[in-house]
Amino acid sequence: MDIRYYFDEEMGLPHIYRHGITEDEVEEILNQPGYDRPLRNNARMALGQTRAGRYLKVVYVPDEDGEGVFIVTAYQITGNLLTAFRRWARRRGR
Repeated sequence: MDIRYYFDEEMGLPHIYRHGITEDEVEEILNQPGYDRPLRNNARMALGQTRAGRYLKVVYVPDEDGEGVFIVTAYQITGNLLTAFRRWARRRGR
């Protein structure tokens, strides 16, 4: 899968680094999301837990040909979203 990232020109790195997320963590979530749903404008949201135990939200746009994705942002989830995700995952035995 071809993964491209929104580039933060000020930092000179992908935008995800502003949130303390690495490319490896994004790939972990995309390869095995706990939850994935559509958003607006063809974007999607994937929620999941990394092998290191962090819970992340990844917002991405799939390529039209289905061969790649463009990562808009990713960040660690907390609060109500984390509670809801854990409850959802527990009910599904994940």
